[in-house]
Amino acid sequence: MHEVYGIDLSEPLLLRQRSWRWFRIRLWGLLSAESRISRHFQPPEPKGPRTPRR
Repeated sequence: MHEVYGIDLSEPLLLRQRSWRWFRIRLWGLLSAESRISRHFQPPEPKGPRTPRR
């Protein structure tokens, strides 16, 4: 959250003041942005065709 939104989740009372909807929207945003969490959950890129060795 801090990397994209600048939100420090370890700040006391922050999540108690926010709704689950607020958290869920930001989490979905992280998954659609270029972030560490989106890279973690992306499927691996398909490998190219193998070429025979000579």
